[in-house]
Amino acid sequence: MTEKLRMAIIGCGSIADHAHLSNYQNNDEVEIVALCDIDTKRFEYLKEKYAFLANAYTTTDYKDIANDESIDAVDICTPNYLHSIITIEMLNAGKHVLTEKPDAMTVAEVEEMKATAEKNGKVLMAMRNNRFIPATLHLKKMIENGECGEIYNARCAWVRRRGVPQPGSWFAKKAESGGGPLIDLGVHMIDLAMYLMGNPKPVSVTGTVFNKFNNNREYTFDVEDMATGYIKFDNGASLALEFSWESNIMSESRYVELRGTKAGAKIENDELNLYIERYGSMCDEQPHPRGRWGHDGAIRHFVDVIQNGADPIFVPQQGVDMIKILNAIYESAEIGKEVVL
Repeated sequence: MTEKLRMAIIGCGSIADHAHLSNYQNNDEVEIVALCDIDTKRFEYLKEKYAFLANAYTTTDYKDIANDESIDAVDICTPNYLHSIITIEMLNAGKHVLTEKPDAMTVAEVEEMKATAEKNGKVLMAMRNNRFIPATLHLKKMIENGECGEIYNARCAWVRRRGVPQPGSWFAKKAESGGGPLIDLGVHMIDLAMYLMGNPKPVSVTGTVFNKFNNNREYTFDVEDMATGYIKFDNGASLALEFSWESNIMSESRYVELRGTKAGAKIENDELNLYIERYGSMCDEQPHPRGRWGHDGAIRHFVDVIQNGADPIFVPQQGVDMIKILNAIYESAEIGKEVVL
């Protein structure tokens, strides 16, 4: 394909605005031809903010997008429970799909997404923006070059002292979100850790969830406010994890830490630190690849895969593994023992 990729945005809320459209405005390979949302007020706001949306048509029904044969691909930024429903509809309509995380709510849904993409020969990717931040790109090259040795253990966390997203919104309603900070924050850091570890296959999961700050809320809050877990992989490696919206800690922390036989590494708040032996002495090093979010890189990669046949960094099986892990953490917390995948 040599012409611009004709895309539609489905779901025009905050994430579409700040993380997606803000990057499409600088992408010369994409034309956003349609906006879809049930809240029509968002159309006027976005068109006033982004001049490149002036000619995009608007609709409140995503089926209009599916039926528009001129649209090549869609970017789904809806509440979580709609991700799989809309993805499957669009894939069957012959469109490539980029969806926000989490890929789906259940294993059955994400497996159907994968099968539908394969059946229709379409690209299916879920947003994994942290794979594209400078610190990740730098460390991934080091690992692939063998500079860290075997990565055999990792920890990841995103813990907030107080940080429930949009209190009263769908984020805290299990039927619409699927879960609390494990879903909202955990996908990012679990994926980043597993990506740097070489995407090993998870074989067992142990998890615990807590809801300790739910007193006196004036809105529905039926998800956890904290989750912890432990994942074992088929290559013998392991990953410990911790995520919270609310916990009595000193300050918010967000990191992935890797233990390798030649070097250790930690990406914390998008800054890379290395722990390595040089000339017989242990050294701490801090390369300076800075930058945040990574949505632009993820979007450009999605387009590159479609337009130029680039090898995809994310494949649907990784989405299947992710949803298996998330579901298993909740199951383990409920039954009180390890879940074998």
